[in-house]
Amino acid sequence: MTDPSRERNAIIGDSDNVWKYSSSSGFDLTHSETPSPSHLTIKTTTTPIIIDPAKTALVIIDMQNFFLSPSLGRTEGPGHRASAQLLEHSIPACRSAGIRTIWLNWGLAEADLSSMPGGVRRAFGFTDSNGNALDRQGRPIPPERRAFKGMGSDMGSVTDPGTGEEVKVGRMLMRDQWNMALYPPLAAAYEEGRQLPDKPDVWIHKNRMSGMWGPETDCEAFLRKEGITTLVLAGVNTDQCVHGTLLDAYNKGFDCVLLSDGCGTTSPDAAREGVEFNCANVTGFMTTCEDFAKGVAGRGSGT
Repeated sequence: MTDPSRERNAIIGDSDNVWKYSSSSGFDLTHSETPSPSHLTIKTTTTPIIIDPAKTALVIIDMQNFFLSPSLGRTEGPGHRASAQLLEHSIPACRSAGIRTIWLNWGLAEADLSSMPGGVRRAFGFTDSNGNALDRQGRPIPPERRAFKGMGSDMGSVTDPGTGEEVKVGRMLMRDQWNMALYPPLAAAYEEGRQLPDKPDVWIHKNRMSGMWGPETDCEAFLRKEGITTLVLAGVNTDQCVHGTLLDAYNKGFDCVLLSDGCGTTSPDAAREGVEFNCANVTGFMTTCEDFAKGVAGRGSGT
């Protein structure tokens, strides 16, 4: 019978992608031969993990006006609360530790529209042959609701809550449009981060719910070039673009950590809970923004 108090160690993976495990210190995701003072121990919901800041990136997904602006009917909710947690804990922690922050956002080019599958288009509304907006089930949208007519469609004008001025929302999900700009509190953090002299923040466009789908996206190419192997994921929606990106990253060999309160979704709780369960127990690890920040500061309990 195995003695549960006995130290247990393991090497997991092949020569190109190895984890180390110790029953006393958890999973070592640094992919390093020897420990380093720069390595960080992070408390998760299951077991501690050890990460290398130089090989880690905070990936914030889709926290844009389209998904969060009250001008588009986005009432205060989980995504806004996630934004506050990221601003208070995770983003400052990454700045202090030299962890790269990547803003991975919807941002379509004209060429994307010509090759967009019907199934992906449907998720953002579509029109009938007379130009009337329909919902995802093909039903007419009532006049009192804002009607989205699908990818690339003109979204009209709204009043900017920050300035009180009328702004053109632009074409839905198209890059460099107001609806694709970052939610203002986070936009300020991005502007600050992109001016850092070392490891400035990076904005990367995506054209699917996953930013890591297919043979190689712009995001994957950047991560490989920079030698980043551990992804700390946050954003909206937990069960859609965040989860889609996480799953593809996991299948491509990246180590994934989900910031549970750094994500938000408007879906039923069961959808979020399913993602969190699988990430914490199968496809990676899960922690909170505050516990992540404590670990970065060297105050993580590791238990």
